[in-house]
Amino acid sequence: MFAYGITALVAIEAIGIMIIEIFGSTPQQAKAFELEESFVKIPETKSLLGNQGIYNGLLGALIFATIFLLNGPQQILMLQLEMLFVLIAAIYGSLTATRKIILVQGLPAAIALVALYLH
Repeated sequence: MFAYGITALVAIEAIGIMIIEIFGSTPQQAKAFELEESFVKIPETKSLLGNQGIYNGLLGALIFATIFLLNGPQQILMLQLEMLFVLIAAIYGSLTATRKIILVQGLPAAIALVALYLH
């Protein structure tokens, strides 16, 4: 049960990040991603944030779909892969954008991944 709970939290977080990336105000986006407001106001940056938001939202939706539509070993395998994808993205983000990504996104995904392996 813990494995599913933490996995669902990863999905909720991905959808929450999507909301900030697509619908957040400039100050919210700048604060969340440790960017200058002047940079976030650039139309190309807004477009990039929106594109990234779509990926995060779809990943969150995929995690929920896996939880509710699959069962058995296929479900666990898919959830493990999805958590691994989030962890890889968090590692890359922490190396290229801001270090807090590894804690905010990577740690919950890593915990979920371990919990799923022990499930």
